[in-house]
Amino acid sequence: MKVLYFAWVREKVGLDIEEVSPPDTVLTVGDLAAWLSTRSPGHKDGLSDLSRLRAAVDQDLAQPDSPVTGVAEVAFFPPMTGG
Repeated sequence: MKVLYFAWVREKVGLDIEEVSPPDTVLTVGDLAAWLSTRSPGHKDGLSDLSRLRAAVDQDLAQPDSPVTGVAEVAFFPPMTGG
């Protein structure tokens, strides 16, 4: 699956996109973030607090308990504000 990072999440992780093959135990967005957090100090810094993040699964907004099995893309980004 492709994982995309936006805004300050990208800055902390040090990547804008990466291709990953998570283990079978990664079933949800929250599981994915926890697993990715083990990849580097930057991943940990950017992904360890899900309350500060939003996610999209195949370009649809997702929750931490949203499934990721069989998806093509997951994106992590900070909350958006509008005006």
